Amino acid sequence: MAITEVAAYAHLGDADIAELGRELDAIRREVHDRLGARDAAYIRRTIVFQRTLDTAARLVLALGRGKLGWGLGVAGLAVAKCVENMEIGHNVSHGQWDWMNDPEIHSSTWEWDMAALSSQWRYAHNYRHHVYTNVVGMDDDIGFGVMRMTRDQPWRPYMVLQPLQNLLLAVTFEWGIALHGLYAEYERSHDSTTRRAHTRAVLGKAVRQIGKDYILFPAVTGRRWRRTLAAAVTANALRNIWAHTVIFCGHFPDGAEKFTSGVVEDESEHEWYLRQLLGSANFTAGPVLAFLSGNLCYQIEHHLFPDLPSNHYAAVAARVRALCEKYDLPYTSGTLPRQYLLAMRTVHKLAVPDRYLRAGSDDAPETASERKFQALAARPTTGAGRSPTERDGLRSALRRLRDRTAK
Repeated sequence: MAITEVAAYAHLGDADIAELGRELDAIRREVHDRLGARDAAYIRRTIVFQRTLDTAARLVLALGRGKLGWGLGVAGLAVAKCVENMEIGHNVSHGQWDWMNDPEIHSSTWEWDMAALSSQWRYAHNYRHHVYTNVVGMDDDIGFGVMRMTRDQPWRPYMVLQPLQNLLLAVTFEWGIALHGLYAEYERSHDSTTRRAHTRAVLGKAVRQIGKDYILFPAVTGRRWRRTLAAAVTANALRNIWAHTVIFCGHFPDGAEKFTSGVVEDESEHEWYLRQLLGSANFTAGPVLAFLSGNLCYQIEHHLFPDLPSNHYAAVAARVRALCEKYDLPYTSGTLPRQYLLAMRTVHKLAVPDRYLRAGSDDAPETASERKFQALAARPTTGAGRSPTERDGLRSALRRLRDRTAK
């Protein structure tokens, strides 16, 4: 089952956790205190780029000829939608740019270019997911209510179709997120009047989105409306698949741990930091790939500091990695293909009942707990090449467990 004692799993004492938390607090303060004109220029420049690219792509689709023109238009429109959703919409809605006090670029006013309603998404994502990250039964992002992503979720016969459900979710991800946000509002609303209001709100957003993408823009291209409509469908599908890929690579590869609900009882802010470190994963990316992912290739840093502007995550990542070295904690990262394949392995593996799986519920790659270390001898605090001040944390424990299994 999932982790029940975070400190025990991390092999850290209370003093170490508190010290780690203070160092992460310091990083946050330093970045926040130096936010200024360069950061404001970055987000405004990004918005101008995205809108220019969107307009240019639509002009190419309306005026271009042949398959090449259509392909270029679709590619440009898909990239524009990815940038709007990931680097702009997602991060603005997190409040990363609220410090500017710009009413256009503010979490309370931004409405992004997709079917989901920003206000509903902020509750489902910013609160339920980021506060209770990977806590089974509290974080609805674990499988988004349609897939089994940990052995703590009981298997049901319909889950044999999980690989197909995953493909459907990837292609229609914006609609899945819209329903996800509505479900979260239903969970906290106990009267039918409020629920109907939330349903009307998301339906209104969906109608406007369909009208813009599939009626208005095709209509203005006249006789070429079929070409434009096909381009809109394709661009949205590509954006959905990319968003699905980024999200799954940050939350479901091996090493992104799950937790039981008891861990959040009396959880301190510093313990929350540790849970974010253990429950998130990165993928390696250069500047272009990082930009297209909304800098969510730095998912660990995003979960530690969700309200810090994303253009600082690359620099913050080096400092977080150094802290993981200092406290002997794993820094879960890998190439994009590797992280995606690990996530997809979990999707396909957990489609079948546990009795057909080899690893147990405490030591599986996708579901682990502190109980998997019970077979190890008492961990050393010194000796074996360690100085008295050197920590013997989770990374060393995992290495010893691998060595023992290999014998």
